[in-house]
Amino acid sequence: MNANKSINSRGVIMSKINYLGQSYDLSNGESLLDFLKQNAKKDSKDAVAAKFNGTEVDLTYTPETDGDLELILTTSDEGLEILRHSTSHLMAQAVRRLYPNTQVTIGPAIKDGFYYDFDAEKPFTEEDLPKIEDEMKKIIKENIPVVRKVMNKNEAIEYFKKANEPYKVEIIEGIDADTVSFYEQGDFIDLCRGPHVPSTGYLKAYKLMSVAGSYWRGDSNNKMLSRIYGTAFESKESLDKYLKKLKEAKERDHRKLGKELNLFSFHEEGPGFPFWHPRGMVIYKAVESYIRNENEKRGYVEIKTPAILNEELWHRSGHWDNYKENMYFTEIDETKYAVKPMNCPGGLIVYNSNIHSYRDLPLRVAELGFVHRHELSGALHGLFRVRAFTQDDAHIFCTEEQLGDEIINTIEYYLSVYKDFGFENFEIFVSTRPAKSIGSDEIWELATKSLINALDKLKISYKINEGDGAFYGPKIDFNIKDVLDRNWQCGTLQVDFSLPMRFEISYEGKDGKKHTPVMLHRAILGSMERFIGILVEHYNGKFPLWLSPLQVAVVNVLNEKSQIDRVNEVAKALKDAGFRVEVDEGDDNLGTKIKKYRLQRTPYTVIIGAEEVSSGKLSIRTRSSQEIKDMDLNEFIEKLKKESKERMNDSIFTTK
Repeated sequence: MNANKSINSRGVIMSKINYLGQSYDLSNGESLLDFLKQNAKKDSKDAVAAKFNGTEVDLTYTPETDGDLELILTTSDEGLEILRHSTSHLMAQAVRRLYPNTQVTIGPAIKDGFYYDFDAEKPFTEEDLPKIEDEMKKIIKENIPVVRKVMNKNEAIEYFKKANEPYKVEIIEGIDADTVSFYEQGDFIDLCRGPHVPSTGYLKAYKLMSVAGSYWRGDSNNKMLSRIYGTAFESKESLDKYLKKLKEAKERDHRKLGKELNLFSFHEEGPGFPFWHPRGMVIYKAVESYIRNENEKRGYVEIKTPAILNEELWHRSGHWDNYKENMYFTEIDETKYAVKPMNCPGGLIVYNSNIHSYRDLPLRVAELGFVHRHELSGALHGLFRVRAFTQDDAHIFCTEEQLGDEIINTIEYYLSVYKDFGFENFEIFVSTRPAKSIGSDEIWELATKSLINALDKLKISYKINEGDGAFYGPKIDFNIKDVLDRNWQCGTLQVDFSLPMRFEISYEGKDGKKHTPVMLHRAILGSMERFIGILVEHYNGKFPLWLSPLQVAVVNVLNEKSQIDRVNEVAKALKDAGFRVEVDEGDDNLGTKIKKYRLQRTPYTVIIGAEEVSSGKLSIRTRSSQEIKDMDLNEFIEKLKKESKERMNDSIFTTK
């Protein structure tokens, strides 16, 4: 008998289960699901799997020892992932029923859903999805038990060979284990580690979203497969909410709005390289000017370094060995050069151009540097994934004693910037040493601790992102949350002890000796292009006044000289006050003019008719259709100045 088991008064072998602070007896052969049916708690109905002694298991798992039980609920990220993974199996079963000659490959849960890759006789289309969904519904109704089985690796290979599943055979052959697990639900079986829901009836709310092509194992030399994407939630209500959010996100797509609002465009002559239009440049310059002003307030100096630097430099920096596949190269006078993918080596050269004392530190050096990074054409996505962009970079050179304060000050700077742009919510991740890196273990440990200590001092919560640091040092990643509750990774703050050593930079200490400074890499917005894309979607093109390409339109009601003269007089006063103004004194009727500027998301339209000419006052229409009558011109200008200066997200005239 297992030493961890006991026998009750009736001679039945029992296991002790610790659950929610209480101890329970579980009879030999009973599963966790049996236990939950007998000891139902409030949350148990939402359970899809469990952790037994810290290990994820199915609810159908039968404990062989005493242990601690923790339920995995659909309301948790882990639970939702299991639900979605189980739904991918459900979809694969439906596909096999409808298209028996289709071979299944892999079907993982991913962020916001799942996918499954199929080797089908003909690629799936969007028109196939409703039929597959209907078959999934039938399988759910059958409430088929989902059973975990374990097989010897060699037996499993033979089993799937007989079943004519070459993809599964290839996967199993690559597994470094003596046994493999798989899940059986009726007439469908799939190789999987699990855990999964106990039966298909647990799956309630799902939607197949799209189809795409994909290469087996992501290798373009392999066969093209047919991929189906889907999503699943614990309830129809959650699914509907998600689909509504997706619809809204589609309407806010920055690529669509960029074209509609004449901000930027992309062309086949330069794939991955955005073309900025005049109105887009207004936003670009406003963001750029904001960062420059904020840098200056905080004691930064600005530099500019070359776009092309020789090969030797990139060997010295470590980019050649660790980042070469993302770089562009050229040759000048038989010497090899690279187009810079990052600004830091140039910043180090500038530092080394002068002799530095401890009195000069901390030295905060900013560069709005234009960088190029090679991206595969399939990865390009509007402003979110481009091949050339401007980084709001800065490098802070300081002593080890100054490091903690510099990190704290910089983190506070980040949060201030995000707030100014209308982002109040964020997530922070500390990304640790990746497999491909430079520097000693001691340096990495010291650098990582310095970031964590600063966050702890500021009492800011964070998560650890294992192995996602830069090759030269750990970093803090700042994820901002937009109006649709989507997370966007923007800023990074990295501690670097390695590059200063590689470039042999130094300062003279109080002791008169040379010392190596610590280097902080700082980018708050990250890519300016990407950040503007985020702003477009966050505001749905309805930018705050200070960012709006066109801030005020002034229009006449009738084509009369007195009205046209007043229109131009008002427009001049607004322009003289520093606002971006457009005049429409054409023959179109007032409704057409108002609609034009509403579609352009113009914050304010000033209307001049006979009454306004007579009174000298203004009638104003906000882009949210709020009407303001009898407004004095000077008062209007002062209010707009206040709205712009304070970077208000809403109109100053909005009544809460």
